[in-house]
Amino acid sequence: MTASDILKDLKAKKYKPVYLLHGEESYYIDQVVHFMEQHVLDDMQKGFNQTVLYGKDTDMATILNAAKRYPMMSDYQLIIVKEAQDLKWAKEVDGSSKAAEFVQHYFEKPLPSTILVLAYKYANFDKRKKIYKSIGKQGVIFQSDPVRDYKLAAWIEDLVEEKGAKIAPQAAALMAEYLGTDLSKISNELEKLLLNISKGTTIDTDHIQRNIGISKEYNVFELQKALAVRNVLKCNQIINYFANNPKANPMVMIMANLNSYFTRILKYHYLQHKGDAAKELGVNPYFVKDYETAARSYNLTKVFQIIGLLREYDLKSKGVDSTGNITDGELLKELLFKVIH
Repeated sequence: MTASDILKDLKAKKYKPVYLLHGEESYYIDQVVHFMEQHVLDDMQKGFNQTVLYGKDTDMATILNAAKRYPMMSDYQLIIVKEAQDLKWAKEVDGSSKAAEFVQHYFEKPLPSTILVLAYKYANFDKRKKIYKSIGKQGVIFQSDPVRDYKLAAWIEDLVEEKGAKIAPQAAALMAEYLGTDLSKISNELEKLLLNISKGTTIDTDHIQRNIGISKEYNVFELQKALAVRNVLKCNQIINYFANNPKANPMVMIMANLNSYFTRILKYHYLQHKGDAAKELGVNPYFVKDYETAARSYNLTKVFQIIGLLREYDLKSKGVDSTGNITDGELLKELLFKVIH
């Protein structure tokens, strides 16, 4: 079951007695919890029937004693346990103690009029525990996994569409590269951006530059385009910009991006059916032409050589086989000279 499925059921007032929301990515967990906190009960019902607890400040006995109460002037009571990963799960759930039996018994037969939500963030719940299986039978379990780097741009495009707007593929890719995989951060930046553009406007790199502070001219994607056609002047301009703005353009991010870029060029060379390039490379079809151009500029032998250079200079940037007197900017210039020539 996805977060969208859970929200759809909640909007239709189809409730389960227990929800275990767990996983490394907190965005969807927060999204579901926020909706339940705001919409399951009305304002009058919340005073008597809505309880919010925090894992580090409570224990399972307190939670389940509250869960066994009946609602007042309402069909349901809602108990939300935020930061549930901070509960002492091992002591209260495992083993054959009376406390463990008490906990297990509740989750095997939860009170139908109680909606108990366990928001277990930043880690996956131990699926070997009996309680996990019991919740799976009686309630809903949702695992929120991080979005893979190569799927992030598509995720941004889908999120923008959900919000009733459109975004250019290059703008989505630019956001994905510079904002990282923190979905909450991306969502917040998009919310602010959408407030500053007219309805019906397609978000492009100009909007990204003005509202998020990412340069549309000097970024890793423009560097890729310059490398694809071996434009030495443009490459040096971008590298100089990176050197002057190291916090916004850290060496580790640039090296990771270049490694991904040339690995995709390598894959492109081996593709038997170029028509499947977008799917096989994990990129938006909009960018396929850039890989076609790059593959013409760099033959298979050269690409292997470049990947070796990237590994070598990545190590140098971390102090391996380096005097330590050379800056990241100088390392990049030296690297790109060898890449292009």
